[in-house]
Amino acid sequence: MRLRRVFTPAVSRLGIKLFVIILVVNVAISGLVFIAVSRSLDQGFIEYLDRTQTRRAETLAKGLADEWAWRGDWQWLRQSPRTWHHLVRRQLWPGDAPPPEGIERRLGDPKDFVLHDADGLPVIGLPPDNDLEAAELRWLPIVSAGARVGTLGYRPPQQLMARMDRIFLSQQRRNLAIIVAALGLASLLLAGGLSWWLGRRTRGMTLATRRLTEGDYSTRLAERGRDELSSLARDFNVLAATLEASREARSRWVSDIAHELRTPLAVLRGEIEAMQDGIRPLDLDNLGSLAQEVDQLERLVADLRLLSQSDAGALEVQLAPLDLAASLAARLDEAAAWLADSRLTLDSDIEGPAWIRGDTQRLRQLWTNLLDNTCAYTSPPGRLRVRLAATGEGWQVSWEDSAPGVPEAELPRLTERLYRVEGSRSRASGGSGLGLSIAMALARAHGAEMVANPSSLGGLCWTLTFPAIAEHQLREDDA
Repeated sequence: MRLRRVFTPAVSRLGIKLFVIILVVNVAISGLVFIAVSRSLDQGFIEYLDRTQTRRAETLAKGLADEWAWRGDWQWLRQSPRTWHHLVRRQLWPGDAPPPEGIERRLGDPKDFVLHDADGLPVIGLPPDNDLEAAELRWLPIVSAGARVGTLGYRPPQQLMARMDRIFLSQQRRNLAIIVAALGLASLLLAGGLSWWLGRRTRGMTLATRRLTEGDYSTRLAERGRDELSSLARDFNVLAATLEASREARSRWVSDIAHELRTPLAVLRGEIEAMQDGIRPLDLDNLGSLAQEVDQLERLVADLRLLSQSDAGALEVQLAPLDLAASLAARLDEAAAWLADSRLTLDSDIEGPAWIRGDTQRLRQLWTNLLDNTCAYTSPPGRLRVRLAATGEGWQVSWEDSAPGVPEAELPRLTERLYRVEGSRSRASGGSGLGLSIAMALARAHGAEMVANPSSLGGLCWTLTFPAIAEHQLREDDA
């Protein structure tokens, strides 16, 4: 079969989609994390700054009250503004240790505090252009000996943060840019590698699938790893092998059917031409020979029809409660003369009753096909041993005959259609090769398993296991 060349793009669409998804998800996650962390830090940090600034203002107010009690006025601060810086530093960070760095030191900046006297006049105030900030100051009274001697104002943390926002936001934007760039690079590498790996495997699967749909059943995929793609590759290979075997079986099936039909047709044509040429007389004996060939053709066509119905799930089977032991024993009794003519000795051990759901006529056909196979292939004098016994939740029929046997390698193929172990066997001895295939189809129609094994008698042993009917089911069917 000539295959059409299939164009496969170098870049996998699935790989591109995977690349975009990974990149977008990573960027979105980083943005959401940044927003959540920023809000949490802003709220918690503002509260911390508020408590810290209030505590330090209270400390400074107490220190200023002590200074008032010692000096008696604020004139010394008006005359020496630099003294204000030393006073704030000494009150907030007593001792010889230098003030801490960072935000802690920024909260103790003397410029963030304002001092007014008892009359409300500024002693230490903000620059003249900061009226808006002065309106937002918080105030604490300075009390000495029970009298109010002044007021201390301090900036709220919001003002402090407003002045530090530019620095903070620029730092955060830079950090976020670094994070996003690193994440983008990592996403590019990850998504690129993953999309290349996945795209390569999916492209191979796509190409193999297209070849399979075009009839190239020899296509196989490499099975690497234990992931879902490897499992899909294994399932694909099983499907391809099954389709290949099915095509070979169908080709062989058609060829074998043509061969089986050609033989009786050739005999019919030869005998009819002999009668037309006057070589053979047109009498009852010759007409009987023609009738035998026609009967054989009818049996072959009937067998083929039954197998086609079984394949389509349309095999006519009327299941009803019946005694498997009675059905088997009756057919063996009827076949006594047949077995005697074939010089076969019957040894049966059938327990009963054995209730199953079955079709009387189809079971009779099943036993007939097994008898036909035994009589055709067992060398006389021979033996046939049939056993029926309960096993587990069902009934097991053991059908054994004597030599010749079948090689174990050939056992799984015995139920293949038109298959014969020995190709030299004639149709007279071996039949059409459909008997065991029909027997298998009839067994499956009854829900039974049919397995071939070597027999202890030297021949072949067929084991059929039928599901049994429970007593309550049997009573319900009777009702």
